[in-house]
Amino acid sequence: MSETLIIPTSGSKAERYQLLLPQIEALIDMNCGWVANYANVCAAIQQYFNHWWCGFYLINNNNQLELGPFIGPVACTIIDFNKGVCGKAWAQSNTIVVPNVHEFKGHIACSSESNSEIVVPILQNNKVIGVLDIDSINFNAFDEIDQNNLENVAKFLAKIPVNF
Repeated sequence: MSETLIIPTSGSKAERYQLLLPQIEALIDMNCGWVANYANVCAAIQQYFNHWWCGFYLINNNNQLELGPFIGPVACTIIDFNKGVCGKAWAQSNTIVVPNVHEFKGHIACSSESNSEIVVPILQNNKVIGVLDIDSINFNAFDEIDQNNLENVAKFLAKIPVNF
C-alpha cells in the first residue's frame, strides 16, 4: 500500500473507523519490524482523529510498560503493572475507557492537558504484550465505537512479532 492515507473530511466516527481499519490492516508490513508497524499505525490513527496523544507502551524485560512509538507531547517512560490506566488495562487484560481522567483513582498524569483516555491491551497468545493508549484534551472523547474499533486495531497488531 502507498504510505498515503485516504482521510475523510466528514462523516461520523463510525464511518471514519470503517475507512481507517482496512487502511491500517494494509499498512502492516510483515517484512518490517514491530517499531515501523506500530509507528505507522499510531500515525494513521492520529491523522484520522487528531488526538492529544496516541501511542504504545510495551512490556519490557523488567515486567513494566515501557514507552514505544507515539505521537504527541513527551510522555511517561515507565508504567508499573496495575498502575494508572495503562497498568490497570494490562492487569485486567481489558480495554478501559475513562471519560474524565481527573476522577480515575491512581491516574498517572503525564500531561495536565489530558482529560479523557482509552487504553486497549494488545494480546498475543492470550497474554498482554503492550497497550495502545490514546488521550484527548476533551472530556468524554471515547466511547463504545472507539473501543470496538481500537480493539480490532489491537488484533491487527497482535500478528506482529515484538522483540522488546
